[in-house]
Amino acid sequence: MPIRTALLSVSDKTGLMRFAAALAKRGVTLLSSGGTAKALSAEGIAVETVESYTGSPEVMGGRVKTLHPRVHGGILAREGTDDQDLAKLGARFIDLVVVNLYPFEKVADNPLAGYEELIENIDIGGPSMVRSAAKNHARVAIVCDPNDYDKVLAEIEKDGEVSPITRRELAAKAFAHTAAYDAAISGVLSGPRAQDPDGTVGASPYPQYLTLPFERAYGLRYGENPHQSGAFYVERG
Repeated sequence: MPIRTALLSVSDKTGLMRFAAALAKRGVTLLSSGGTAKALSAEGIAVETVESYTGSPEVMGGRVKTLHPRVHGGILAREGTDDQDLAKLGARFIDLVVVNLYPFEKVADNPLAGYEELIENIDIGGPSMVRSAAKNHARVAIVCDPNDYDKVLAEIEKDGEVSPITRRELAAKAFAHTAAYDAAISGVLSGPRAQDPDGTVGASPYPQYLTLPFERAYGLRYGENPHQSGAFYVERG
């Protein structure tokens, strides 16, 4: 699927300017919101704001920015199937989504961060876009790791698109990303820093829910026994 429109909304801007500039040079329309749009504009990279695209401003102090049918319709639309619905929305196909999330774990690691600060650092729009793009990986490429910029850009420059295999791999990585993100939030909200409406905090020093994300590092010669296969996993992060 050719890359015509890309949506960029990132917390970690490592490598983003070079990546975005290369996309723009190829004639890709860049959509962006908030701080990402400002950063791109400051570098002289042409960008259309999400607010302009949707016709809706950010509201509730930025809590609602990208939760809009023109955004998610553009990501989830199936070409050849949903064209009429997309046209009714006044939306366009979004082919590449570049999103990484507010650093909730970094904030949670700060013992001075208050409960309200933790809550405000729970990203809603970001995971929604990541999941929409990952679900529709038959058409859309989702990039949530700056380390993947070079690989994705190389494929776009060579073929004009991201290959189906790479889109599937990126989708799997994206779902792992959002799963780990939700697990971190669940651990905090069920742990000693949880706060009830009356201001009391959690009584237990241990979280009620603990989910640890692991990633396969390499395959093993064999498993527990010579006739079994095996792999070695490391904790992500």
